[in-house]
Amino acid sequence: MHRTHDQRHIVNGCEIPTETYADQPYVVRTDDGAWLCVVTTGPGHEGQAGQHVVTRRSTDRGRTWEDPVDVEPPGPPEASYAVLLKAPGGRVYCFYNHNSDNLRAVRADSPPYADGLCRRVDSQGHFVCKYSDDHGRSWSARRYEVPIREMAIDRQNPYGGEVQFFWNVGKPFLHDGAAYVSVHKVGGFGEGFFTRSEGVLLKSANLLTERDPERIAWETLPDGDAGLRTPPGGGPIAEEQSYSVLSDGSFFCVYRTIDGHPACAYSRDGGRTWTEPQYLRYADGRLIKHPRAAVFCWRCANGRYLLWFHNHGGRSIREHPQRRTMAYQDRNPVWLCGGLEADTPAGKVIRWSQPEIALYDDDPMVRISYPDLVEEGGQYYLTETQKDTARVHEVDPVLLQGLWEQDEASAVAEEGLLLSLPEGDGGMPGEAPMPAPPVFLERDGDRSDQGTRDLRGGLTLDLWVRLDALEAGQVLLDNRTPSGQGFCLQTTDRGTAEIVLHDGHTENRWECDPGVLDPGRRHHLVVIVDGGPKVIVWVVDGRLCDGGEARPFGWGRYSPHLRGVQGAETLRIGPGLRGAVESLRIYGRALRTSEAVGNWRVGLG
Repeated sequence: MHRTHDQRHIVNGCEIPTETYADQPYVVRTDDGAWLCVVTTGPGHEGQAGQHVVTRRSTDRGRTWEDPVDVEPPGPPEASYAVLLKAPGGRVYCFYNHNSDNLRAVRADSPPYADGLCRRVDSQGHFVCKYSDDHGRSWSARRYEVPIREMAIDRQNPYGGEVQFFWNVGKPFLHDGAAYVSVHKVGGFGEGFFTRSEGVLLKSANLLTERDPERIAWETLPDGDAGLRTPPGGGPIAEEQSYSVLSDGSFFCVYRTIDGHPACAYSRDGGRTWTEPQYLRYADGRLIKHPRAAVFCWRCANGRYLLWFHNHGGRSIREHPQRRTMAYQDRNPVWLCGGLEADTPAGKVIRWSQPEIALYDDDPMVRISYPDLVEEGGQYYLTETQKDTARVHEVDPVLLQGLWEQDEASAVAEEGLLLSLPEGDGGMPGEAPMPAPPVFLERDGDRSDQGTRDLRGGLTLDLWVRLDALEAGQVLLDNRTPSGQGFCLQTTDRGTAEIVLHDGHTENRWECDPGVLDPGRRHHLVVIVDGGPKVIVWVVDGRLCDGGEARPFGWGRYSPHLRGVQGAETLRIGPGLRGAVESLRIYGRALRTSEAVGNWRVGLG
């Protein structure tokens, strides 16, 4: 299928060359102006023999990359899950797991390991570092041990702490003259691979001033015998902690769980103690949904924040009997929230916007994860991997600015507007000429097989409506022909509204969340049909539907074979509706969430 350009489509990014396996493509900007990217790679799949750590340099913002440099040669022993820290003066440290003892198996649960041995050995051993004084062109011949203080989770593992289980995906950071490096402690291996986990920080007060790595001192935070865990009543998985330093010096940490939501906590004393963990929420108070996948937060140069997550989960994960395993699924598309700092009596906190789709792949099974954010020259770039191809993507700054300014949106979106009713003071008509909706797919005459050209077209319906009753079958909008071709917006027997899309070959439908419509109340409904990732998104009264407690997904996929919604030449508006459609806008493109929120704010008057 021919693909037209969509900046969010991952195949349009620039590849970071690797071997067969590619993980955690993290970038620092070196003092000579290059991007230095570290990646865990190897000739097989994740966790297989030969896994090791390499770096590459780019001097053109990730479009091309120099030849790889081994931080560690191909194993065994395995070297894995590396992160970079650039110190003042230009030295770059690379921290990673190293199977220094070359263990070929570790004790694990039986089942799922039939003989009680896990032969994947990349998440145990020793935490080590090397350094580069030439901007990543070479690395120290010697590796240096970074000690991790033993805690209860270590003593309770099958080796009583003699062998430590751990790994890391969180990027290091600097604060108040000290260096901090994240580590995720593991309690055991079994169903879902890691059966128990919690997060700690390794702090060095002298790394930035000590040139001899042997004399660098480390302490493990927080104080006490336990790291960052799930909120009270949560599950055993609290891992892949991502840290940001707020403007008042507070630390914010967000991390994945198997409870259907990411967890978060704040530290006001440099990581020694933390607030009681909570599940992450939007600024409107709703819980943010997320599976067992990396959730990252970055503080940008402008003092604002971005959150990477996947926008599904909740009780469907929390109550699943195999949640340790099934929660790994569905990391496509990628969503971003924008964050702004807010004052509380305890200190600064981050308030999160409604989300936008930032990246996607056409294959819904592809899992996009382990990102990094790079800023240069006022532009924003995301790296990501699907475990076999790592890429760099420039992000549309308009999308990011919209996230950060949702609370200030005060204008109606005009781009792509096909119809706006009522016109003048004549009131809302019962019928209107239907503007030609965009074509989603067409025959590609440039191909010898005359196959499909995917135009990645979109459609948005934006209306203010009052429903005096929620009984099923009430039509709000309808341009369908007698054969059913076109689109319809109607009520269902579940107290919701749904959109029906029909091209004469395939029919698709998706409804808003249950419980968001109230009889007799004026509602703003926005239905976004996004022809890039092929999803339908509802935004009701300025809130993007996320499924709530009723369903895991608030957004739904439609068939990639849908050609369009060309129907009748006349659009019927509210025929027999118990209530009224008060206004209507139709766009020949997919609005961004932030635009839908802005239209709602304007309509509030």
